[in-house]
Amino acid sequence: MDRDGFWELVEAARGQVDDTVVDPDGVADALTKVLGGLPADEIIGFGVQFELLQAQAYRSDLWGAAYLINGGASEDQFDSFRGWLVAQGREAWEATLAEPDSLADVIDEDLDDEFEGFDGEALLAVGPEAYSAAAGSEEDYWSAVDAATPAAPDVPAGENFDFDDAGEMHTRYPRLAILYLDS
Repeated sequence: MDRDGFWELVEAARGQVDDTVVDPDGVADALTKVLGGLPADEIIGFGVQFELLQAQAYRSDLWGAAYLINGGASEDQFDSFRGWLVAQGREAWEATLAEPDSLADVIDEDLDDEFEGFDGEALLAVGPEAYSAAAGSEEDYWSAVDAATPAAPDVPAGENFDFDDAGEMHTRYPRLAILYLDS
């Protein structure tokens, strides 16, 4: 599966969900169903593309944006945030990687009190779940995906900076800072 095929599947799944910002799990459920009907090598191909995208987005500037809008972000929470970002689709993904502050165009500042954050943890499990249901074990899935992808980076790319420095966050993310630091 190539990158275009990956995003076509994501877009098809997004089309089944009313609001992907608050319901990335709905996107994950729809993707799992679609993937489950594909041949094993296509599911592996999806997983390879997903892992390549996750590595591409393992960047300090993106982590800072996730930290800001979620009120903090551990490494696991940053992984889940990147899953959430996949659920927002290719256009949002590419815009956010080009300029993390563009997330202000994606998120709705009027989220209700029950909203638990920009968390797409369920997206992280789509490939392994679909593969184990359709073709084999999660271990087989990860063996195949790991064999086809370079090792993930140990540290995020880009300049490290203090995510708790409000001035720094205003400078780097002026639009997001207005939404999350000034409200």
